[in-house]
Amino acid sequence: MLTLLNAFHLGIKELRSLGRDKLMLFLILFAFTGQVYLTATGLPESLHKAPVAIIDEDRSPLSLRIIDAFYPPHFLPPLIIEQYAADPGMDTGLYTFVLDIPPDFQRDVLAGRRPAIQLNVDATRMSQAFIGSGYIQNIVTGEVTAFSQRYRMLPAWPAELEIRARFNPNLSSVWFGSVMEVINSITMLSIILTGAALIREREHGTIEHLLVMPLTPFEIMLAKVWSMGLVVAIVATASLVFVVQDLLNVPIEGSIGLFVMGMTLHLFATTSMGIFLGMVARSMPQMGLLMIIILLPLQMLSGGMTPRESMPEAVQYLMLAAPTTHFVSLAQAILYRGADFGIVWPEFLALLAIGSIFFTLALARFRRTISSMA
Repeated sequence: MLTLLNAFHLGIKELRSLGRDKLMLFLILFAFTGQVYLTATGLPESLHKAPVAIIDEDRSPLSLRIIDAFYPPHFLPPLIIEQYAADPGMDTGLYTFVLDIPPDFQRDVLAGRRPAIQLNVDATRMSQAFIGSGYIQNIVTGEVTAFSQRYRMLPAWPAELEIRARFNPNLSSVWFGSVMEVINSITMLSIILTGAALIREREHGTIEHLLVMPLTPFEIMLAKVWSMGLVVAIVATASLVFVVQDLLNVPIEGSIGLFVMGMTLHLFATTSMGIFLGMVARSMPQMGLLMIIILLPLQMLSGGMTPRESMPEAVQYLMLAAPTTHFVSLAQAILYRGADFGIVWPEFLALLAIGSIFFTLALARFRRTISSMA
C-alpha cells in the first residue's frame, strides 16, 4: 500500500510538471485535435474532385455516354476542350486528366475493331494520377461494353458481381484516417511524454532529489507510467468522442469503454518503452533521433497503413513483438466492426504480455542507471 501511495504522489508531481510545460501541452492538444482533423480531411487516399478535361473528336452517342459517366465526388464535371488546349492546361495544372476520344470511335467499336483512346495524366499529382487512371479505365471500359451489348442486343452476362462494402459503405478515407491518426498519436505521445519526463529530471537535476528519498526505482517508474498514460488516455478518449465522432461524423460501432481498456494495456507497454529510451538517451536531441528509428516501424508495419498480409512473412512475425500491431488490430475490430471482448481477448492478452516484458526490461535498465548515479 505504501508503494502505491508513493507512486500516486510522485505521479501528481509529474502531472504538475507537465502542466507547467506549455509547449508540451500544446503538442498534446494539437496532436489529438488539429492533427487528427487535418490528416482525416486534408490527405484523402481515394479520388476526390479530380479535374478532368475531354477532347471529343467523335461527337457520337457513345462519346457523350462516356462524358456523362464522369461525375462527383470522384471527378469534377468534365470540361470539353479542343486539342490545342490540352498541353497548356496540363502545364498550368488546370487538368489532372485529359481524355482524347478519337474520330470515328463509335463506328470502329461497332465494327468490332479495337480503337485506342488516349489518356494524358499529370503524374506530379501522384495519388490522384495513380488511382484516377484505374478509375477512368474502368469507366470507359464499362460504358463501351454496355453500349456494345445494347446495340447488338447481346445477352447479359450469366452472373454479375455485386459489390457491397462492409463497415465503410462509401469507402470514405475520413473514417479510416481519423481513427488511425488517433492511434498513432497515442503511441507517439505516450513514448515522448515518459521519455521527456525522465530526461527533463536528469537535465534539471531533480532526479538526485529522488535518490535521497526513501523511494524505490519501481515506485519512481510506476509514477511516470500511470501519470503520463492517464494524460494520453483522457485526451485520446476525448478526441475519439468529440473530434472523430462529433466533428468528423465517423460512426463508432463498438464500445468505447472496451477500446479504452485496450488502450490502457497499450499505454502500459509504450510508456515503459519511453522510460527505456529515456534511460538510453542522454539528451532530448538523442531522444528525438531514437524516436524516429522506433516510431516509423511501429506505425508503418503495424497494419494501420498496409495490411499485414501484404508484408513479408518475416516482417509479420517480427512485428508480433510490437504492441502497436495488436493495438491496431484491436482498435479496428472494436471501433469499425463492433467486436466484443470474446473476439479481441487474444489482443488484450498479447498487449498484457508485451507490456509486462517491456516494463521489466525498462525497470532493470532504470535500476542500473539509478545505481550508477547513487
